[in-house]
Amino acid sequence: MAKFLVLTMLLFSVYGCKSNAQFFDKLKKDAEKIIKKKDITKAFSKDEAARAIKEALSKGISKGSDLVSKVDGYYKNPEIKIPFPKEAKTVESTLRKVGMGKKVDKAVETMNRAAEDAAKKAKDVFLSSIKKMTVSDAVGIVKGKNDAATRYLEKNTTSKLTSEFRPIIEKSLRKVDGTKHWNAMMTAYNKIPLVDKINPDLTAYVTEKALYGLFVMIEKEEKNIRKNPLARSTDLLKKVFGN
Repeated sequence: MAKFLVLTMLLFSVYGCKSNAQFFDKLKKDAEKIIKKKDITKAFSKDEAARAIKEALSKGISKGSDLVSKVDGYYKNPEIKIPFPKEAKTVESTLRKVGMGKKVDKAVETMNRAAEDAAKKAKDVFLSSIKKMTVSDAVGIVKGKNDAATRYLEKNTTSKLTSEFRPIIEKSLRKVDGTKHWNAMMTAYNKIPLVDKINPDLTAYVTEKALYGLFVMIEKEEKNIRKNPLARSTDLLKKVFGN
């Protein structure tokens, strides 16, 4: 309160002695702006920024992974559901026309089941990458856009994650018979007279889409932590993202 009164008097001397409601209203707003600006400068240290970003990303990854790794985490989420590959749309439409719609639907379901299964094991890969983030990176992320942390993680880990995620997806596809359904479907299609034979890399496709869906969910949690005070579950997150 004393700080507010001092600032008010200083501003009063600058603006002159207009004794009306409009003047005092402007005086009050300007004083509040100065106080707010001063508070921002004492916000947090670089070390706190680094720890907060790592904590926020860890929370986002844990929550995002948990959401997508449960049954129907991908399959029943229209935002990240893995569809039939674009380059094989002709295959899909042709097979549906010849009464093989159920095989197509089953192939799509198993692709999403593989992604859900693999997402359970992706968490450790992400968390390991977060530990390597530098302090300067973290400070820049805190001051960046609402998706800055997610974009940083995506840029710096996608290549490694793809190489580590692919065998998990491949194993998961076999586990849920995804490869079996896909091969049966492609064999049936390629036997149709006059069609251009096609067989996209199923594992690569599902890996790419699974990682995309996971980043979507992580980004949502990051934005939630930045914008929603109730999502900041620790004092550190409140301090860094609450300014």
